[in-house]
Amino acid sequence: MQPGERYLVQAGLDGLHGCDVLVAGAGISGRAVIGPLHDLGARVTVADTDAAALAACAELGAATVPIDDVVADPARVAGFALVVVSPGFRPDAPLVTLASGAGVPVWGDVEFSWRVDRARLYGPPRQWLVVTGTNGKTTTTSMLQSILETAGIGSAACGNIGLPVMDALRAESPRADVLAVELSSFQLHWAPSVRPAAGVVLNIAEDHLDWHGGMPGYVDAKAHALDGDVAVVGLDDAAAASLADRPRDGRTVGFRLGAPAAGELGVADGVLVDRAFTENAAAAPLLPAVEVSPPGPAGVCDALAAAALARSAGIPADVVGAGLRAHRVGPHRAQLVCETAGVRFVDDSKATNPHAARSSIVAQESVVWLAGGLLKGARVDELIAEVADRLAGAVLIGRDAPAIADALARHAPEVPVVHVRSGDDAGMGVHNPDSTRLDLVGAGADEVMAEAVRVAAAMAAPGDTVLLAPAAASLDMFDSYGHRGRSFAAAARGVAAEQITSGEFGSRR
Repeated sequence: MQPGERYLVQAGLDGLHGCDVLVAGAGISGRAVIGPLHDLGARVTVADTDAAALAACAELGAATVPIDDVVADPARVAGFALVVVSPGFRPDAPLVTLASGAGVPVWGDVEFSWRVDRARLYGPPRQWLVVTGTNGKTTTTSMLQSILETAGIGSAACGNIGLPVMDALRAESPRADVLAVELSSFQLHWAPSVRPAAGVVLNIAEDHLDWHGGMPGYVDAKAHALDGDVAVVGLDDAAAASLADRPRDGRTVGFRLGAPAAGELGVADGVLVDRAFTENAAAAPLLPAVEVSPPGPAGVCDALAAAALARSAGIPADVVGAGLRAHRVGPHRAQLVCETAGVRFVDDSKATNPHAARSSIVAQESVVWLAGGLLKGARVDELIAEVADRLAGAVLIGRDAPAIADALARHAPEVPVVHVRSGDDAGMGVHNPDSTRLDLVGAGADEVMAEAVRVAAAMAAPGDTVLLAPAAASLDMFDSYGHRGRSFAAAARGVAAEQITSGEFGSRR
């Protein structure tokens, strides 16, 4: 047996040559695995409901088929040697159930990428540094990538952040020797073999519970990020901290906003410090907390997590500090859009659940909160009870606005509330009798957002922040959270321009 063949056997890929493999999902992750499967000698079929996406896969040399046709033919499913699923496929999806029942292995694209990497199909294996959590994944991954770039290490930020892991593996110039891999709970569920050099669980709050069948399944999926050599957990988050007690072969490191104990990273005298990767647990300074972007507790926690992963990879403390200092927040993640007449407009459209919205709100002193969308079964009562004293007003949009209005009525009855509706949202009446409802009959999402921002601006006074932190997903009204954020930013700039022209702004002066 040749060395290359031995690696293929170890990675479980040796049996794919000359066999049929089904790729379920013709999106970006599905397209990324077609080339490597061909390199392994497999015959590839892609299944999806999107004809245009299937056409793109056909151009890459794959056979294509509507997914309903595959599901309607159990014998055909049983004939595949492997099914590679895109992350969104639930464990109880009909195709997955058929494949599992027929004894066909089902891997996610990240699982397949891990095995390809271990098989050295595209050179020596990479060092994987994995980031997960309910909130802060993308910011932490971006911070980690900034540190790696500052250190001069060939690297790539990939996974849930946008670039498929497989595309990062196949890139030849520059070669990525270290991967900053953001992974969602879906991706981790479908990647049980991944054993990263280091992985972090930032925090855990209710999210995607319908997909995982409840909180235990969600937590277990997140915990897979800690199956490698170094496990990093957020100690200020009870659910994440509890994972530190799970048995594992590797080392466990924690991070906290307070002063760190030995084996932890934290904040001492306003400076981020490392006491986990130093001799005799001495405190190695990283950078002052006020220099972290984005500012606030959530940003500092993300910076500590990124620092822990980087330090586990041997990057010096001063380089970690320089990399964090160079980082700037990405779009729709607590991004300052504009400021006028002492009022700031901040786009945190990425805050798609109550836990993320909390982090965004507590980073501000006084907030006119723009919220609403699809809550995905999450509750907002605890969030509103905690942040009520920071709310100068609330403007609600989207399908689940009534649930947020009800919670505001219970826990923040003094806060003025306005519900801006498209007029097409049947059954969406606000239940809070003290709230105001504006109906824009036939209006589109951008028009609703523009009116919501105008209303929020009218509520604001100098020193306030008009904050888009929806606590909900966007797909009831918008194409994506990015579309929602861009719509907010355009409306905010329009309101700012109107203020400059008229000199009028804010009803709470």
